[in-house]
Amino acid sequence: MRLVLLGPPGAGKGTQAAAVRQALGVPHISTGEMLRGAISAGTAVGLKAKAIVEAGNLVPDDVMADMVEERLAAPDAKAGFLLDGYPRNVGQGEMLQLILDRMGRALDHVLYLMLDDAEIVRRLSGRRTCGACGAPYHVTGAPPKRTGVCDACSGSLLTRPDDREEVIVQRLKVYRGQTEPLVDFYRGRGLLREIDASGTVPQVEARLLAAIAGALSR
Repeated sequence: MRLVLLGPPGAGKGTQAAAVRQALGVPHISTGEMLRGAISAGTAVGLKAKAIVEAGNLVPDDVMADMVEERLAAPDAKAGFLLDGYPRNVGQGEMLQLILDRMGRALDHVLYLMLDDAEIVRRLSGRRTCGACGAPYHVTGAPPKRTGVCDACSGSLLTRPDDREEVIVQRLKVYRGQTEPLVDFYRGRGLLREIDASGTVPQVEARLLAAIAGALSR
């Protein structure tokens, strides 16, 4: 199965991608994984990306497209894949379609994790990380025994700069403006499968795998 995973920040894409990978036996390919893999392998496109990243710049769409094509041509992706973090906008969606056309392949489904902004802000703004050992917590979902103190090492729990509410709101504005149009792009192609991402991790996982099972039976 060839899949794309879409959803706003905080929707649980990374967590749910692991469930899909295990259920289908296909590689989970994230933007970060592609970048690290290409740079580590020292491929031509990896060296180009490395120079861009080391200069502190964002990797442009054409270089990302080259990396995607290189990664999807790898042996482990021939039987299928789950793309996460790419495409991020309609232009990249069109590039991905061209890449797959050249390979004689096509997307099977686009899995869209839906979550409202209030729940996204609650999830992300409640995250805490131990400044000493890195243990993760959440003020309501997985709170420490003592407020602000790590259970494991008694270190202080910190809020990441990108988990401040004002930063989350700005991230959502960027997402809604740039990435969400992909929803209509893929809906118009009959590929979109919408999944409610509210509730617990097991609940969302059950909905996601049910959507995939339904798609497989068609």
